[in-house]
Amino acid sequence: MADHDKTRRALEQRLALLSQRTSRIEAHLREPGARDSEELAVERQNDEVLEGLGDAELQEIDEIRAALTRIGDGAYGECATCGESIAEGRLEALPYTSLCIDCASQAE
Repeated sequence: MADHDKTRRALEQRLALLSQRTSRIEAHLREPGARDSEELAVERQNDEVLEGLGDAELQEIDEIRAALTRIGDGAYGECATCGESIAEGRLEALPYTSLCIDCASQAE
């Protein structure tokens, strides 16, 4: 359980960081745009990049919340598809993963 406590703390820290980032991205996207057409074009490109980053971070937030739920439920480290244990190395690399490497490969 101690390993899960360490993982929970790391996931909670990552969640807080991502939440702050997405808040800043959302605030930036709500700011009024430039009046100059060239500046507006650049701003639109930047906004598209920020939206993409925000979407990726929102997905990671969802995955982290699901992992925290699995820790609470005692299902952390079990593959959601086949029920086998997820390799420790995979969990270290992707602590919010819900799939073992075999099931993740098949899902792609």
